Parts: sequence; structure tokens; C-alpha cells
Amino acid sequence: MLGNIGPLEIIVVLIIALIVFGPKRLPELGSSLGRGIREFRGAVTGDKDDGEAEAKRLESSQPAPPAAEEPAEREVISDKRS
Repeated sequence: MLGNIGPLEIIVVLIIALIVFGPKRLPELGSSLGRGIREFRGAVTGDKDDGEAEAKRLESSQPAPPAAEEPAEREVISDKRS
């Protein structure tokens, strides 16, 4: 069944996905799809621990969000012009 899908069809599907989801959302969808496939494969083969270890490794490799900085105090300068 998948033997009939050629490179042209794959390119058309990717272009449609890019138009529908947009360039910002497409990488998120790809990573979540890959994670889902890994979880499914782990559930089928029974390698549950490997998937959890991989998820923890991915979470630890992502940089932590920057700490919220306190706003700087601003000096109010009044300019009186006559």
C-alpha cells in the first residue's frame, strides 16, 4: 500500500501541512509525532523504561526558561518649558 507513494506525493503532503499548520507549529507537531511513535513502539515491544529515560533525557537537555527580572527603577525627569 505504501509502495505507491513517491517523492512527489510526499512533497505535496508536506506543503499542504506547512500551509495548514504554519512554519512555527510544524516542528512542534513533528516532535510530538516522533514522541508518540516512540511511546507506541515501546508499548508494543514492552520497553517501557527506555521511553521514560528518553523523555527525561530530552527534558533535561532543554534549557531552562530565563528567570524573570525585576523591572529597573526609572527616574522621572520633569521638563518645565515656558
